[in-house]
Amino acid sequence: MRRLGLALLTVSLCAGLARAEDTTELCAEAAARYKEMFGREAASEPVKTILMYKYRFCPDVVSAPKGSKLRYVNVDKRTSHSVWLRNDGRPESERVFSGGVIDVDADLDEGEHEVLCGPHWESDGMKARLIITR
Repeated sequence: MRRLGLALLTVSLCAGLARAEDTTELCAEAAARYKEMFGREAASEPVKTILMYKYRFCPDVVSAPKGSKLRYVNVDKRTSHSVWLRNDGRPESERVFSGGVIDVDADLDEGEHEVLCGPHWESDGMKARLIITR
């Protein structure tokens, strides 16, 4: 029984590492797509920019000071995405297609907040964490 538990833990850890590697590659693709679309790096924007690509937020953990502005940009070719701070009582944003922008005011309480893509959080696991700091 102990061996089975250890084997399951090993498989679980390996799956987590594989997802992290996949996310790293995926976010690199998203960054390249942003540069192709807008002619500059997302990291060079004056507003913290989060990319929405292939059912993921890139990055999927964002830290921002309270009151700052965040910009979510869809860099997918054919899929619409939204931003929804459901647990904070915020309405889901409009869905945007390729090149679409959703600006979010980070006027939330300090701490961790869940960000969802309305059409994809349940079916595809498109979720992120937003950490609001002082």
